[in-house]
Amino acid sequence: MSKVVLYARVSTKDQNLSLQEVQARAAGFEITDVVADHGVSGVSTKLAERPNGRRLFDMLRAGDTLVVRWVDRLGRNYEDVTDTMREFMRRGVIIKTVINGFTFDGATKDPMQRAVRDSLIGFMAAMAQAEDEVRKEARRGAIEAAKAIEGKYLGRKPSYSREGLTTVLDMLSLNKGASEIAKATGLSRQAVYRIKEDPAGAEKALVAWGY
Repeated sequence: MSKVVLYARVSTKDQNLSLQEVQARAAGFEITDVVADHGVSGVSTKLAERPNGRRLFDMLRAGDTLVVRWVDRLGRNYEDVTDTMREFMRRGVIIKTVINGFTFDGATKDPMQRAVRDSLIGFMAAMAQAEDEVRKEARRGAIEAAKAIEGKYLGRKPSYSREGLTTVLDMLSLNKGASEIAKATGLSRQAVYRIKEDPAGAEKALVAWGY
């Protein structure tokens, strides 16, 4: 019997893995197994080097489906993500994303379809790495700003977690609407709009409050 395996990853200890499973099931995926890594960077640690990420290479067989919220859960390094996805497809594993419902199937034989598929993999992997670099720069600026206001009023405590902010920014980058994002994250539409209008300020608030 074919398996449908959800792979979830969060990079910091205060993030919640369960949200990724909830989102996957809400999108209609009938998950048979969940494999998760907590506190692991998607940039510096390849999937095959993560404590549970390497389990995927042992448990997934031809005909199985690997589900991820988006390709950035596999990594945020262009070469690692593209190599990983192509390796799974060579093994006959189908990869599906929760966000936008993309399907990557190595069984595709038509050269034009393969070209489109491979181009999309490269684009999504490049976007994952680029977004990580942008967020690192924003985080550095937020940390410096937080240092400057140390001991001063921090402002309203954010209603979102680090994972929530990441999910909102990911979905905004894919042109999702405020209502859809609010439903996926449990935030209010007003909170989503505030993040959309000032993503750097949202990051700064998290850092100021120690998240």
